Amino acid sequence: MGAKSGKQFLQRLDSTPREVWYGGQRITGGISSHPAFKGVAKSIAALYDMQLRPELREVMTYESPTTHEPVGTSFMQPGTMDDLAKRTAMMRAWANYSGGMMGRTADYLNSSIMAMAAAKDFFGRGERDFASNISEYYEYVRENDLILTHTLINPQVNRGVGPSKQVDPFIAARVADKTSEGVVMRGARMLATLPIADEIMVFPSTVIRSGQDDTPYSIAFAIPVSAKGLKFICRESFSAESTYDHPLASRFDEQDAVVVFDDVLVPWERVFILEDPEKANRVNDATGAVVFMAHQAAVRESTKAEFMAGLMTMVAETIGADAFPQVQERISNIFLTAETMKAFVRSSEAGAKLNQWGLMTPDYVPINSARNLWPRLAPDFAAVMKQTGASGLMAIPPEGVLGSEARKDFDRYYQAKTADAEERVRLFKMAWDAAGSSFGGRQDLYERFFFGDPVRMASAYYAWYDKEPCRRLVKELLHRED
Repeated sequence: MGAKSGKQFLQRLDSTPREVWYGGQRITGGISSHPAFKGVAKSIAALYDMQLRPELREVMTYESPTTHEPVGTSFMQPGTMDDLAKRTAMMRAWANYSGGMMGRTADYLNSSIMAMAAAKDFFGRGERDFASNISEYYEYVRENDLILTHTLINPQVNRGVGPSKQVDPFIAARVADKTSEGVVMRGARMLATLPIADEIMVFPSTVIRSGQDDTPYSIAFAIPVSAKGLKFICRESFSAESTYDHPLASRFDEQDAVVVFDDVLVPWERVFILEDPEKANRVNDATGAVVFMAHQAAVRESTKAEFMAGLMTMVAETIGADAFPQVQERISNIFLTAETMKAFVRSSEAGAKLNQWGLMTPDYVPINSARNLWPRLAPDFAAVMKQTGASGLMAIPPEGVLGSEARKDFDRYYQAKTADAEERVRLFKMAWDAAGSSFGGRQDLYERFFFGDPVRMASAYYAWYDKEPCRRLVKELLHRED
């Protein structure tokens, strides 16, 4: 029980049966050594190990209220400003490990379930009382130090109509039956990042219409990835063997999958919302889960912006491009993004207050602003990196050249102002991996749509934002007579 080590995570990963499809191959065991997963599995194991390092233990863990053993800080339900600061420090430590490149580290969904568990009464309102289910599930995940994935949206068959109007009403995952044992789910969901997780959470992420036809799609639950009938169909891997050629992709490609529910039985004790569109639409806001998930995301995003700013700076300095005003301007904009994101995090924490469920909750105004601004700023990273590195991003031969007869020419013609050839190419490969490779392209798409369609998010933000203080300034000046 309690916080686990990386070795324990890997043992659990390989001993847990799951149906994962990669191309034409069904992976039946030893998934931690599969080329598509071993890099990210090793990275997650390293994050688990950080919890047990003596110099980090005070930040990475806290005392379980149940067993009094150390458990991961991301499970902490903050009651004070100090608790909130400890959560941030822990999340920052994990984000630093990957330069913010891993968006589905365990702290993201841990933040969600700890908030929902505090708001358990919300799940007890309705025809069925699921309050104890969410609180018991939170304790189970916390005490066993599990890592979760979740599904986000329905398959993109016809986005012009709702799930019940598709050519097949069971394309989108929905309730197919209810038995004495639980709820039977049939259909699919996308997009489950990190199929090497221990459990999968299925929560609504888009607005569900209140009509009777959409009722079977309004459900929330969590099940083990080993559940019978559950399968993950993965995209092409962007991982690679060489950490020199692909320093980011080889370590941090989290993998994404479509999840198929082939009449999967969800036990009643794992159901949190059932056929309740109104509750499904409100769950994240009403429980405060969205605030804590967005807070974790903002910490990671501010770290990623800082990492990208540092990478661009080093690329420019290495080849002497940092002397050009246009390069300074472009990279300065990335500095501004990093400082803006950090300021949003600090502001949200400075304005934190206890919510109705007793959690010290970050101020949602700066956090919601951050999650709306980020998808507009993050796409600039790749463009600035390409403009800064220019053709040098193509002059990056594979690692094999280091031991070849061409090494002498390599050392002479690939050197840079402040680095020898090997170090220059190593740096530029990281820059290309971040901005131009398949991994970099996935990073760009991931950040653009992390919380959903930016246009719809902006509309929701406009409707939610308190405009009266802005209007008041105008009205006071408009009618001033002095």
